[in-house]
Amino acid sequence: MLLWTYFVLFACVIILLLEVTCYILVRSMLDREATESLNRIGDEASQYFAVHGPEATQRYILDFREDGMNIHLVAADGSVIIPNDEEDLDFSAELEKFNSRVQGGNSNQSIIFTYGGKLNYVAAARAGNFIIVTYSLHVAHKALGALIIYFVIVGVIAIVVSILVGYSISQKLSRGIRNISANAVKLGKGDFSVEFSNAEYKEIADLSDTLNRVRDEVKKSGDFQRELLANVSHDLKTPLTMIKAYASMVREISGDNPEKRNQHLQVIIDEADRLTALVNDVLNVSKVSSNIDALNIKVFNLTEFLYGIVDKFGYLRETQGYTLDIEADPDLYTRADEEKIGQVLYNLISNAVNYTGEDKKVFIKLNLAAEGDRIKFSVRDTGKGISEEELPEIWNRYYRSKETHSRPVKGSGLGLSIVKVVLESHKFDFGVESEIGKGSVFWVDFPAVGGETDEDLP
Repeated sequence: MLLWTYFVLFACVIILLLEVTCYILVRSMLDREATESLNRIGDEASQYFAVHGPEATQRYILDFREDGMNIHLVAADGSVIIPNDEEDLDFSAELEKFNSRVQGGNSNQSIIFTYGGKLNYVAAARAGNFIIVTYSLHVAHKALGALIIYFVIVGVIAIVVSILVGYSISQKLSRGIRNISANAVKLGKGDFSVEFSNAEYKEIADLSDTLNRVRDEVKKSGDFQRELLANVSHDLKTPLTMIKAYASMVREISGDNPEKRNQHLQVIIDEADRLTALVNDVLNVSKVSSNIDALNIKVFNLTEFLYGIVDKFGYLRETQGYTLDIEADPDLYTRADEEKIGQVLYNLISNAVNYTGEDKKVFIKLNLAAEGDRIKFSVRDTGKGISEEELPEIWNRYYRSKETHSRPVKGSGLGLSIVKVVLESHKFDFGVESEIGKGSVFWVDFPAVGGETDEDLP
């Protein structure tokens, strides 16, 4: 109703302004036309009297017909000479006004003024006489009054139409907004089955589409969070159970046997490392997603940095038989946040290790592009690959492939989400190529810069 009230008030103000403007313009036009007609007729009568004399002027005046206008030949004392049947009229007041305004007694002068409810034209004629033409303003006011009545009728009709149209439009708008508001309340309570739909107006339709996208994203985020909770709960429970079990074994069984004690303690250390990695993943994705850490951009040797990251996976070579084949051009420099790029490289390599094939091989490349302005990093596994339907989803937070693996996959599903956020904040190009049964290749393009680090610069 408030929208309808504003619409009606706005329409009334506009109509009122239009009517007032029309009234002023019409009145001004009537006054101008009356003045021009009076001046024209008065000049013609004056010239006729000057040329033809009193008798001819008598016939001219008697034959004159124009609504609201009268012509008189008046003596200097204000008495009427022509027409002789109106000798009882007295124009002395008009002549007094004329004489007070005309300087020097120039017989060619004429003036127009309002007096006695009439518009008066007075001009000096020959033999000391005057030509007076009068126009009754009553005629103009009557025409203007009729016009005002028409204006009022048209205004009332326009207001009634505005009220009806405004009510119809406001009802349609309000109905769409009320529906959206009601569905938004349901969405806020967790009902993701609501559908925002209203196409009567483009703006509301656009708003409905936007809210539908928000609903889908909120639902997806909720599903991801529940999946994360399930994953993290499972990943926390397993190492905690192992730590507790092996700690009990150390205390009760292997405490006096150095070989078994060390073996059990190593399991406890490994599981504690697993817990630490899981917690770090959760903290890292929260920090990069919230932009808590600003980028600390600098130039560094990407080749040496990559070898340092790969060395962290050395224990996998020694204990589990993994092969990390690395092919890197020497001394490639880039400009980026070294710590965050370290997270990217570690997560991509760790992801390849988790999903590679039974041959346990991972292939890492770092080469300068042919154009010389980019450094191409890629890591390839020999696993089962990723289906085309899953490819757009793998960068989402909490996502893990639905494929089963002969080896348990470690991690919370946050690694690729961290990679995406970091690389997008750097505005680096990145992507993935995969083929079912042949593995996947994840790649990143780094900007290539000169061979001086920030520490080397003056």
